Amino acid sequence: MKKETAMRVKEILNNYELCLADIEVMLNGETRSAPTLCVTDGHEVIPLNTPDGRPIQMNKANAIQLGDGKWV
Repeated sequence: MKKETAMRVKEILNNYELCLADIEVMLNGETRSAPTLCVTDGHEVIPLNTPDGRPIQMNKANAIQLGDGKWV
């Protein structure tokens, strides 16, 4: 008997790859950094968890541009 599921794969995004990035963030006036699971397309990095470690869905609004090293 086939079980009904509430999820399906709409599309596989093959222009992204998984990476581990050492992300630096300002939290409560302190600079902190930690290895963070992300996806990248070579131009930007999108973290897959919040600064305090909770997992989140991939969201382009959270993208960090690569290369300039400036705080945004």
